[in-house]
Amino acid sequence: MIKVIAIAVWICAATLGAVFYSFQAAGERGVGETPKPMLGGLDYVKTDIISVPLIRDSQIGGYFLTKLVYTVEPEQIKKLSIPAEALITDQVYSYLYSNPQIDFTKKATIDLDAFRVAIRDTVNARVGAPLVHEVLIDQVNFLSKDEIRDNWLRRKKSETASEMTKAFKEH
Repeated sequence: MIKVIAIAVWICAATLGAVFYSFQAAGERGVGETPKPMLGGLDYVKTDIISVPLIRDSQIGGYFLTKLVYTVEPEQIKKLSIPAEALITDQVYSYLYSNPQIDFTKKATIDLDAFRVAIRDTVNARVGAPLVHEVLIDQVNFLSKDEIRDNWLRRKKSETASEMTKAFKEH
């Protein structure tokens, strides 16, 4: 009986020693290589819809709407004293207002690559560190003042029609 217990203790000790040694050896060499920027190690953060009114000749010409995704290192974003989304939103406003030559009614003149690079570079310059690695566009749209007015009128008509139908059903 004592021999069986001694053998069991010996097997447990040998197994624990082998596991301990393998973890020690793996820790010295490192596990795998560092991930590539687009393959892992970065957080992907989505913004809410950013709506920027575009003013031309002292009048609102329409609204630029965008939803962005940006890649950041998790350690860097934790160091920020203000939310990263506020920085991104501010830079979108700054970019659009500092580039009045952009005409959203002419889709051929819009350079989305320049927009993405400008947002990334200005955020990184403002923070003073390479915080944002990539800016991806999830959604981009431009609604002119006329399109907004037409949508509002259509919605108003459908609300009025539904109210009239409701009143008719009640009587």
